[in-house]
Amino acid sequence: MCPLAKKADKKYTYQDYLTWPDEERWEIIDGNAYNMSPSPSTKHQLISRNITGELYKNKSKLKSCEFFEAPTDVVLDDFNVVLPDIFIVCDKDKITDKNIQGAPDLVIEIVSKSTAYKDTKIKKDLYEAFGVKEYILVFPELEIVERYVLSEGKYGVPERFNWDETLKLKTFDIEIPLWEVFEKEIKEEQENK
Repeated sequence: MCPLAKKADKKYTYQDYLTWPDEERWEIIDGNAYNMSPSPSTKHQLISRNITGELYKNKSKLKSCEFFEAPTDVVLDDFNVVLPDIFIVCDKDKITDKNIQGAPDLVIEIVSKSTAYKDTKIKKDLYEAFGVKEYILVFPELEIVERYVLSEGKYGVPERFNWDETLKLKTFDIEIPLWEVFEKEIKEEQENK
């Protein structure tokens, strides 16, 4: 299910977005408004916290880049405003007091049943079009991660990682142990692989 919540004969813009109630979370993709309700599950939030913790531990490897969590508006253009779960921006000129103006370098989305189509198709195509270098999808129920890397303006076939593997980011010199993200026990012989 991918709820289009506001139907109109026109395309919605960032200016429309600014008039909507603060307590509601929306995204605009190609002028279509998507309702972000309901709130994320506790499993989603734990995974988000764990990934953010890994990024924080490796902050020195991000050099002058900054990482952010939802809800932070990313304004790609007037018809595309998204709230990625976690993202990294290296161009300081894109970071304003109110939002991010332009594409992040890396985006991580934690996929739920209600956002699966939007995250795996609509947002993937959007991030590809706007030049997000690395797009990572985390599937909590399956305990796997999928990664797309931009090459010559296109995302190729995704790489997949199981919960017991280490995700080595392509855009940054950071390794994320996925068993830590999913809060799973790993046997000692697996750690020594």
